[in-house]
Amino acid sequence: MTRAASPWPPALAGTPSTAVIERAIERDRLSHSLLLHGDDSDLLAGVAIAIADRLLNPPGAAVAYPPERHPDCFELRPAGKMRIINVEAVRGLMAQLQMTSAVAGRKVAILHEADRMNVQSANLFLKTLEEPPAHSMILMLSTRPYALLPTIRSRTLHFRFPGTSGAPTAAGWDTWIADYGAWLARLSSGVSGKKEAAEALFGAYGLAARFSPMIEKGAEAAWALQKATLPVGMDEDEKEALEVGQARSLRARLFAEIERATRDFAIGKIAAGDTAAGRAFTASIDALEHVSGLLAANLNESTALEDFLLASLRFWTQR
Repeated sequence: MTRAASPWPPALAGTPSTAVIERAIERDRLSHSLLLHGDDSDLLAGVAIAIADRLLNPPGAAVAYPPERHPDCFELRPAGKMRIINVEAVRGLMAQLQMTSAVAGRKVAILHEADRMNVQSANLFLKTLEEPPAHSMILMLSTRPYALLPTIRSRTLHFRFPGTSGAPTAAGWDTWIADYGAWLARLSSGVSGKKEAAEALFGAYGLAARFSPMIEKGAEAAWALQKATLPVGMDEDEKEALEVGQARSLRARLFAEIERATRDFAIGKIAAGDTAAGRAFTASIDALEHVSGLLAANLNESTALEDFLLASLRFWTQR
C-alpha cells in the first residue's frame, strides 16, 4: 500500500502558499532554503514536516519513513533554559548535511525557532546558506523573523503562515479577557474620585496577578500532551527548551489576544463617537509592543503586563 504524505495543517490545505510549494516540489524547482514564519510555532512545524515528507518520500519511493524518523531529515532546536542554538549545534548540523544521504538522495534540515541562534552560530550558519551542500534543503522556522540577521533573511525564500489556532488554551482566559474589557470600560467612563482611582489601580494589579498562573497551568497541560509525541532520541536539553517554549508560545498568543481585545474596544468607542479613543488605543498598542520586546529579553511576564496595564490606565483616563 502506498503511504500517504503527511498532510498540511488543516487550515492551510489548498491555500495558495501550499499550492505553490507543492508545484515547486513536483517540478524540482523549490529553493534550497526557505524561511517559514508566522505567529504559531506549531503551525510552522506542521508545514515543515509536510514539506520534508514530500521531498524525502516522493511518489514511487522504494522505502518511505515518517519525516520525524527519516535518516535524511535532521531537526535542530534551541537547548537549555536560555533556549539558544549555539555554535556546536550548528556545526553538528552542517556536518550532517555534508554527508551522503542514506535513503532519499537528498537531505532536509529543519531549524526550529531559528531566531534563537546567537551571533556566532548565526554567522557560522550563514556560510551554509551561501554555499549549500548538494541535494539539501534547509527549512528555517521563526515567529520573530526580523530577529534573524538581514544577511540570512536575504538568502532564503520567505513564506508567511498567519496563525489560525483560535482562542488560546488557558483555563480562565475567557473570564480574564472579559474582566480586562470591563476594566477598560470603567477607565474610559472617567476616573474622578479617590475611590474610583483606587479601584482602577487594584483592578490593574488583579489582572496582572492572575496572568502568570494561567500561563503556567496552560503550558503544563500543553507540554503533557506534547511529551507523548516527541521524536525518538531528543536529548534532555532540547526537551527542556521545548517545554520552556510552550510557555513562551502561549504567552505570545495571550498578548496577541490582549491587543485584539483592546482594538475591538477602541473601535466600539470610536463608532459611538468617542474620537479620543483612537489616541488612547494607539498609545496602548505602542506600550504593548514595548513590553513584548522586553519579554523577548526574558522580562517576567507579570512585570511586563503590570507595566502595560499601568500605562493603559493613564492613556484611557487622560484623554
